[in-house]
Amino acid sequence: MPRYSANLSFLFGELTFLERIDAAAQSGFRGVEYASPYEHDLAEITRRLRAGGLEQVLFNLPMGDAAAGERGYASDPSRIDEFRRGVGAALAIARELNCARINCLTGIAVAGLDPALARETLVRNLHYAARGCAEAGITLLVEPLNRIDTPGFLIGTTAEALALIDEVGAPNLKLQYDCYHAQRSEGNILATLHAQIGRIAHVQIADSPKRNEPGTGELAYERILPELDALGYEGWVGLEYKPSRSTLDSLSWLDALRPHEVAS
Repeated sequence: MPRYSANLSFLFGELTFLERIDAAAQSGFRGVEYASPYEHDLAEITRRLRAGGLEQVLFNLPMGDAAAGERGYASDPSRIDEFRRGVGAALAIARELNCARINCLTGIAVAGLDPALARETLVRNLHYAARGCAEAGITLLVEPLNRIDTPGFLIGTTAEALALIDEVGAPNLKLQYDCYHAQRSEGNILATLHAQIGRIAHVQIADSPKRNEPGTGELAYERILPELDALGYEGWVGLEYKPSRSTLDSLSWLDALRPHEVAS
């Protein structure tokens, strides 16, 4: 059965970040993930995770100024040193939080930059990050983001992500498969899962097109989630959706589908 992780960048948004950790535990989750731990008190995150019996499932490498629209800078040759410092910071936090997965957002194309140089820089940076992660026993992930929501994003489809992973050639570089982004970009969710399940190290879900909880859009999660079981997927499924109502009320789809998954 899927193990559900609460994505705290999306869920329990009425609370402070640290309060969201407690709320996830109180709601029955056993794993949490989020985009960025860097601006928060690491010792307090650790304390709350331990108190709630929670696993830190995933977080991202530093991705720049998200408020200004940045979604990573791994392809920017002027920021290689910054990228490497970010890898060091992420590895230190992952060790403290006992987190086994780090996601790299590859970024939006830098205006005026030669695409060949951008690609070369991206591959070089992923080599560096994957090597550091491997030494720490961590899986590095690459996630495609759909270009409807994120115009100009360098890696927008599953095929593009897999081609990049192949080019880097690091055994611990895997695919983060976000069903919402995949549906917006390409569809074929079940076919892709069947074809690529061995290369997927983390799954995230939201309904399409509004990115709310499952049951509010066009994706048939009553088929997708059991299929993950049938394919032998043993990783986490991150709930990375925008609740259309309160977070607790939005979990009713989960109660109906897997009542024991969120039971206290």
